[in-house]
Amino acid sequence: MRIIEILRLSEKGMSQREIAASAGCGKSTVGDLMKLCKEAGITVATCESLTDEELHHILYPKSKQAQEAIEPNWQQIHEDLATRKGLNLQYIWEEYRMGHPDGLSYSQFCRRYQKYRKATDRQVSLYHERKAGEIMEVDWMGDTLACVTNTQTGEKQTAHFFVSVIGHSLYPYVEAFSNEQELSWITANVNALNYYGGTPRIIVPDNCKTAVKTPKYYEPIINSAYWELAQHYEVAIVPTRIRKPKDKPAVEQTVGYLETWLLEWLRGQEFFSFAELNKAIRIRIGELSKRPFQKREGSRYSEFVKIDKPALGKLPRHKYEIADVKSKRVGDNYHLEYADFYYSVPYTLLGEKVTLRATSQTIEVIDKNRIRVASHLRRYSLSEGRYVTVEAHMPPNHLAEYTRRKFDGNRYRNWAEKIGENTYFVIDRILTNGKVEEQGYKSCMAILQFSKTHGTKKLEEACKRARELGSCNYTTVKKLLQNSVVTTHVPKPTPTHENIRGNAYYR
Repeated sequence: MRIIEILRLSEKGMSQREIAASAGCGKSTVGDLMKLCKEAGITVATCESLTDEELHHILYPKSKQAQEAIEPNWQQIHEDLATRKGLNLQYIWEEYRMGHPDGLSYSQFCRRYQKYRKATDRQVSLYHERKAGEIMEVDWMGDTLACVTNTQTGEKQTAHFFVSVIGHSLYPYVEAFSNEQELSWITANVNALNYYGGTPRIIVPDNCKTAVKTPKYYEPIINSAYWELAQHYEVAIVPTRIRKPKDKPAVEQTVGYLETWLLEWLRGQEFFSFAELNKAIRIRIGELSKRPFQKREGSRYSEFVKIDKPALGKLPRHKYEIADVKSKRVGDNYHLEYADFYYSVPYTLLGEKVTLRATSQTIEVIDKNRIRVASHLRRYSLSEGRYVTVEAHMPPNHLAEYTRRKFDGNRYRNWAEKIGENTYFVIDRILTNGKVEEQGYKSCMAILQFSKTHGTKKLEEACKRARELGSCNYTTVKKLLQNSVVTTHVPKPTPTHENIRGNAYYR
């Protein structure tokens, strides 16, 4: 188009200076081009009948030959990128320039590779508009690295690398673990959110087992622990479709980038703990994130601070605590076993399937409607017994027996003392009359329960009368209360009268 414009203005009789100002190029460039066109017999009409490549070949035949001589093998480059995970385009370009110092610049190299992909139908994808702080994509790197040495055995441990990128900036977080199990996955997600200092609206994982329990196409079922993490941080979990990496292109591209610029940097280094390895990773990621973008202003870090960070939601006050989640069925004794201890649930859940969630401090039970039905402090010591029971979980008959078993002599005496002196006397006499104190527990409980049906005042009076009769037992107190023999005052003696015979009459 520029050549056509220069020839058109020249045919109108404009000077080379005027043409250069209009076409946006130098005066010498206009002169050189007009000379080449004159030698080749090129006019405006001729240009319009030629393609750009044909015109360029006519005007610059020698440069075309030189260009063809140094043109890389794009098919081989594309196959290498597809099969060798550690490669990227910049790495291949640097190798290319070592063999061709005067070859294509990096921008030209990328542009021509993209042109090759489009021409061969190898690049057709949907553009993903990334909003500030909206999405955090998460994944495991495909490559691992045996770089952690066990100080006790000397064996090399393999490091697995978790990667996340967030929002518009694509700011990465990387953490190494000894495995890719659920505990590592949950820990990595929690640490990533704390590293960013806020929460996105959506977390996008793969359909991996640590994230998705049932990988359905439209309604994947999220694992319980991962679902609880989402509830704690008030984020949505939206897994990708099965075998569709383009659903999370940002983290896929970042993984490829880090496999070159992080793993290659780590390769050959030795670490003696995962904490030491992760410290080195944090430093390296900080350096990589501050490198300027090639096609836009700023860096991953500067864009994160300026755009993504203000858009993130607030973190909860308490950090999510990793939980061990198990599915259990409630048995006949309405207690669930975990780590050799037994924790109660409401007896009405007999036979139902529930979820037990164990942390270092608590044991929680969640029913099929995801409602928490029981919560206990986790027990570690056998000195308190293996069973942890809440009285409200028990049926009435079990509760009565359980309450009775909890009492000892001191508790019965303290209860009786609060009612009155005579009640205390009767209870103490029952407890001390037997060969062992436990023999009187049932009688004591039965007597003290009368305070709920007859009131403490009447019970104290009945115990006073039983004490006077010298019959301190459950049967006597019960009959006194039933027959209302209890009186509030001691009967007055019969007054003296002439018609009444005294004691002396019978002597």
